[in-house]
Amino acid sequence: MIEEDILKELSRRRDKEYLAFQSALIPTVGKDAFIGVRTPDLRAMAKEFSKREDVTDFLCALPHSYFDQNQLHAFIISEWKDFSSCLSEVERFLPYVDNWATCDQMTPKAFSKHRAELLPHIRAWLSSDVVYTVRFGVKMLMDHFLGEAFSPIYLEWVAALRSEEYYINMMAAWYFATALAKQPQSALAYFAERKLPPVVLKKAVQKAIESFRIPEDTKAMLRALRASL
Repeated sequence: MIEEDILKELSRRRDKEYLAFQSALIPTVGKDAFIGVRTPDLRAMAKEFSKREDVTDFLCALPHSYFDQNQLHAFIISEWKDFSSCLSEVERFLPYVDNWATCDQMTPKAFSKHRAELLPHIRAWLSSDVVYTVRFGVKMLMDHFLGEAFSPIYLEWVAALRSEEYYINMMAAWYFATALAKQPQSALAYFAERKLPPVVLKKAVQKAIESFRIPEDTKAMLRALRASL
């Protein structure tokens, strides 16, 4: 069975020192849920196991017991090139994503060529009451809609989010700091006019000031803003 084969391979690739380091970075997951497999190894496994005819048996076996299984799941989905089947698997998996790393490292290659079809799903994800589903929606807007497919309305979608969840607010801040670098004419007003929730604005200002992509004159404005927050 593929699940047994995966667990054997994960155990074979276990790195106890990495386990200690990794588990400290992801406090929402209990330490007992970590096997301790490094990300390059998981990506290599994803390429191999995604070729197996029984890979869907693993993808349907939710929830997984281990963080490493969730990571592998995300990497397998990211390899799929067919948009419809990839999207279906993402939708199935999202309710079980329980940490920022799995959420952020799930980057489906199929999405980049199907942005128009992806957009209504992003809107639905942003409206979810599941923390990492919302975070994933913001991440997809950041990954796919801050370049040639950008529209100012997407900034409004993220600015409208109201949450007490740390991992949603931090992703919203990351999004706006990135938007300020890539779409400064549209994004600047959200900083200058304080259109963001205070916790998001404060973190977005910090991230933008630390960014190498933000010009110094903008950083000067942000430093003055930070001093008044």
